[in-house]
Amino acid sequence: MLIVIITLVVRLIMIPSSINQQKGMAKSQRMQAKVRKIQEKYAGDQRKIQEETQALYQREGFNPMNAGCAPMAIQFILLFGLIGVIYYPLSNFLHIDATVIQNLISAVQALGYEAPSKNTRLFELIVIEHIDELRAIFDAGVSHVVTSGDKAVDVYELIKGIPVSTFDLIQSVGFSAFGISLGQTPKGSEFGPIWLIPILSTVSTVGSSIYSNLKQKQSGTANSQMAKSMGCMTVFMAGFSLYFVILFPAGIGVYWITSGILGLISSIVIGQIYSPKKMLARNMVDETIERRSREKAIIFAAQQKENKSGGEIS
Repeated sequence: MLIVIITLVVRLIMIPSSINQQKGMAKSQRMQAKVRKIQEKYAGDQRKIQEETQALYQREGFNPMNAGCAPMAIQFILLFGLIGVIYYPLSNFLHIDATVIQNLISAVQALGYEAPSKNTRLFELIVIEHIDELRAIFDAGVSHVVTSGDKAVDVYELIKGIPVSTFDLIQSVGFSAFGISLGQTPKGSEFGPIWLIPILSTVSTVGSSIYSNLKQKQSGTANSQMAKSMGCMTVFMAGFSLYFVILFPAGIGVYWITSGILGLISSIVIGQIYSPKKMLARNMVDETIERRSREKAIIFAAQQKENKSGGEIS
């Protein structure tokens, strides 16, 4: 649930940037019409077309390469921060002392619980998964000797100095969603509910990309070359999402799904409120007002100059 809330907050923070992108689409559509006029006027002279197009972009303050990288950057910063929390929840989320964490890890290892493929990054998750068993040994207050490898280990001795509040804190953490442990990784797991995460993640990513591509085609901001690029990007993002979510813990997949769904909802709502057609009409009105204002200023300056010249003659 916390992952969903964090993702929602991030999406709300990104709304201004999404609105600016929507306005940029309208601006781009307006520029496309002007660029086509330049291409028609200087047909066959590619150098002149490029010069006039660049001059147009400079006059309008328009950068066709400015696709708005901030939203993607924010998402990846959050993603890698989330990876650190999911892999090391005791250290990075609950901020438990490193010595205490090591004792807990040694205890679960002594009980015979190992991370899949000996992945040491998952040991803190193994502790959370078996914290109830460790708590029972702690509450019993007596030696609990087990054979670990070739030697006997007293699990109680490893954990007896840990404060009760630490056990309470770890047990209070709901580190699961829809009955799936957020630390469980689809890779290496039997086919079951956890495999819904990579499937839903891929579907949400593809759905969001397709919607964005369709909106750009409808608005006329995507030419044939851009359409090919967007198609390749859709396939790449779908493949990247599937690979990433299968390889990393389920918590990453929950974030990816939530982000994709919220992003799609945000795009639909903002697209309705700030539709390219409305923004284009508004831009045309603003340009007309600005042009008339410049014309009036030029006429006024000419009249002032004429009056001044007439006064000097007289």
